[in-house]
Amino acid sequence: MTEDVRRKLGLRPVINVSGTMTSLGASIVVPEAIAAMSEILPQFVEINDLQRKASAVIARLTGAEAGYVTASCSAGISLAVAGAMTGDNLLTIERLPDQTPVRNEVIIQMGHIVSYGAPVDQAIRLAGAEPVVIGQATSTHRFHMENAITDKTAAAVYVVSHHVVDYGLLNLIEFVEIAHAKGVPVIVDAASEYDLRIFLAQGADLVLYSGHKFLGGPTSGIVAGRKELVRHAFLQNLGIGRGMKVGKESVYGVMAALEAWEKRDHAGIRERESGYLRLWKETLDGRPGVHAVIDPDPTKNPLDRLRVGIIAEEAHITAWDLASALANGDQPIIVRDHEVEHHYFYLDPCNLHPGQETTVARRLAEELDKARASNEVIATPFESRSRHRFDGLLRWPD
Repeated sequence: MTEDVRRKLGLRPVINVSGTMTSLGASIVVPEAIAAMSEILPQFVEINDLQRKASAVIARLTGAEAGYVTASCSAGISLAVAGAMTGDNLLTIERLPDQTPVRNEVIIQMGHIVSYGAPVDQAIRLAGAEPVVIGQATSTHRFHMENAITDKTAAAVYVVSHHVVDYGLLNLIEFVEIAHAKGVPVIVDAASEYDLRIFLAQGADLVLYSGHKFLGGPTSGIVAGRKELVRHAFLQNLGIGRGMKVGKESVYGVMAALEAWEKRDHAGIRERESGYLRLWKETLDGRPGVHAVIDPDPTKNPLDRLRVGIIAEEAHITAWDLASALANGDQPIIVRDHEVEHHYFYLDPCNLHPGQETTVARRLAEELDKARASNEVIATPFESRSRHRFDGLLRWPD
């Protein structure tokens, strides 16, 4: 058996039931992408020509006119916005972000200004653009967007994510309709979405995907859509895109991951993941203060997660203390805890190696048994968790 490189490096052997999180390495890279990267790494290639080959694969899989590979989906936002501002004006491309064109405003709904590890609006501002925020956090109406579009509007950005507010906002079809009525292109951030075609089919001009999340490719982003707009984003490699460049191995790795996606047994994978969820639910059912429910993905990806609700007084532990306990020990289990202040967290089944599902079940049972045996409720003040959230990062690399 091959030695776990994490042990060799002195890293914790994490089990990921959080999801396709960049902070955990995103996803398990598919064998086809690993083989492709190994094949091309020793070779010299003309990158622009390799990107042309990638464009054809992206177009076939997404229904786009063209596409290319960049460093990440976040980079794709900045480059797509920059392209919408500069067109193919090479001098303007060189001068970004300090000297922006007259059309430098980008529409975005307030309920879509979320953080994926960094703020979405920062990715817009990196291009030298000015975000124009419309509506309120839980309410955007047509009149907000219609009156925000001016002669200075370069583009409108729409975010598809479990982090965004999921009610009271303009849906994509209406968002596109309003933008297109005034000649404004729509850029969709769909980083962690299964469906590679629906957003272009609903009228988006550019769609941005992560290559290293559900696709199982190397760290990368995909820009797909109208050929002219893709070209304008690609030309940013002569400017701000230079710092967001992608290597030959990532371009070819994404091509292989896309082609593997086309042939993947999605139904078989879904059934295996459903089995993990059933195991975890059976492990938790009947335990005092624990309520386990299988929830569908909020953005309609074809997957479910297990929501683990905790009543601290009965389970003798809070949801956040249980999440922390699971994250400790010889085999840390990292849960999806971004809503843990509501007394629940999620278990995501999408990134497990065979056998790890039973380790997760065992650790859940162990930690809950330990808590029940305690005479007092394990209840760290949530404010303490919030206060110390970034302590380790601020001490890095110590």
